[in-house]
This record gives sequence, structure tokens and C-alpha cells, in this order.
Amino acid sequence: MEQRTGELHSAGRVPAEPGTAPCPSPARKPGRAPDGASLSQALERWLDGPGEKTLGSLIDLFGEKSFAILFVLLLGVPALPIPTGGATHVFEVIAVLLALQLIAGRDEIWLPERWRNRELAGDKQERFLTALMKLIRRLERISKPRLRFLFDHRASNVVFGLVVVAGCVAAFLAPPFTGLDTLPALAVVLVSLGVLLEDFAVVIVGLVIGVIGIALEIFLGKAAVDAVSGLF
Repeated sequence: MEQRTGELHSAGRVPAEPGTAPCPSPARKPGRAPDGASLSQALERWLDGPGEKTLGSLIDLFGEKSFAILFVLLLGVPALPIPTGGATHVFEVIAVLLALQLIAGRDEIWLPERWRNRELAGDKQERFLTALMKLIRRLERISKPRLRFLFDHRASNVVFGLVVVAGCVAAFLAPPFTGLDTLPALAVVLVSLGVLLEDFAVVIVGLVIGVIGIALEIFLGKAAVDAVSGLF
């Protein structure tokens, strides 16, 4: 009997004594990977670790959270304060397709195999991911769980998807080389990071920036149309 107990101890499978409740596994903290690593640590391990650095491997790492991760990656480039000339429209279209899956209630991302195998480890991609991790680390230092009960529900996922669609459409419709796609795209990035960190304050900041960006785009667009109309 003692020998059998020793074997169970070594295997980590000692049964609970009668009358004692099993020790529950610790809950995963918001914004953390399943192994307890923070969001920035998980991204850094994935980037520096073995294996191919593809969209598919990133999706497999974060599971249900990969929706928000991909929104950050796809809208991160148009969120930069530089004119893109419409070169990022394909990213916005892909983000809308993913958001529609989220709205439809999918728990897992579906992507064509060619997209899943797309490498993210080139020099430009790695520089972008490094800058992204710096932003995430800053947010992790000042962020904390706020109104966590609002996250990871069917209704909240639908609202999240609709916000992403609105931000992507606004960024897509921004006139080329004006930089007006920056604020709507940045709004999607911040809202997605707020979802990952389960911090509603970050989500609110993202929503405010998005509203400002869309209003600015409408105001300046109307002014430009009026100016052109006045010439004829």
C-alpha cells in the first residue's frame, strides 16, 4: 500500500482524502495565455521559439482570443500615423471577414489554408511585432481587470464584431494619403487589446477614438466635397 501511494505521489495523482474537496485549478488571469504567461510574454515566446511563425500557429496558440490578436495585427499597420495610400485595404477586408465570423458565433477562426500558412517572421513583420509588444507591455503595466463580466459572452462578442466592422469600413473609406484611416484603425486595435486584457477602460478609450476618427472623416470629407463642388 505504501509503495502504491509513493507511485501515485511520483505521478502527481494522489487521490483526495475522504471528506476533502479537490483543489481547483487556478483560473487563468485576463490577458494571459493558458500557461499563465502575460500576453506580451506569450507573443515573445511564440516569436522567439521553435517552429514556423505563421498565422495558423498564432491562432493555435491563443484559441478563442486569436480573434482579438488578429484584429490587432491586421489593423496595426493602418493605425500607424503614416499615409498608406490604400495599401492596407486587404487587411481591413480580412478583418471584416473575421469579425463576421465572430458575429455569427464561431469560437474558432476559419481561414483558407494559404492564409493560415502566411509567414509573419520577415524583417518588417518582426519589427512591427516588436513595436506591438512594447505597446502591449505599456498597457499591461497600467491596465487591470475592469467590468470583466462584460467580456466573453455571445452578446459582447457580437458588439465587438460590429465595432471592428465599423472601424474597418471607416478606415477603408478614408481618402488615400490623408491619414484619416489612422484613428478608426487605432480604435479597433485598442478595443481588441481591451478585450484581451479584459479592461473595459481600454475599450472605452478605443471607442472614443473611433467616434472622433469617424466624425473627423465625415467632417473633412464633406468639406472636401463642398470645396470641389464650389469649383464648378
